[in-house]
Amino acid sequence: MRVQSRVLDAVEHDLKKAGFPPLAWYDALFELSRAPRGELRPVELERQMLIPQYSTSRLIERLVDEGLAMRRECPVDKRGQFVEITEAGRELQKRMWGAYAAAIELHVGSKLSDGDAVKLCALLDRLGCSCEETSPSAKDAAPAR
Repeated sequence: MRVQSRVLDAVEHDLKKAGFPPLAWYDALFELSRAPRGELRPVELERQMLIPQYSTSRLIERLVDEGLAMRRECPVDKRGQFVEITEAGRELQKRMWGAYAAAIELHVGSKLSDGDAVKLCALLDRLGCSCEETSPSAKDAAPAR
């Protein structure tokens, strides 16, 4: 838990230094961008990001206010809604990936040999955390590790 906290704090710092919004914005935009039709119900976004409902609601509000996402009424259930990524959201997520990938390499990748990275992925896979779940854009931009 301490390692996760330290790495995430360091990544957050690097994103802020590069002039980008918080990591949670990237994560939300990433989840929306890889969803079918670029949209999710708020509860689905909450589940994907593993953050509490109240945090998800505030995050969605900020993304909508910035024009990075929009709310859309569910055609089947008029009480429900979808959150859909906008073109501006897709562009920000792509731009953020460069700084995010560099931070991951600096704070994680550069500290592990290729063999260490393979072992770590195997251990995470055994715990149910697949190392294979990356986006096509992330695979293209990510270091070889």
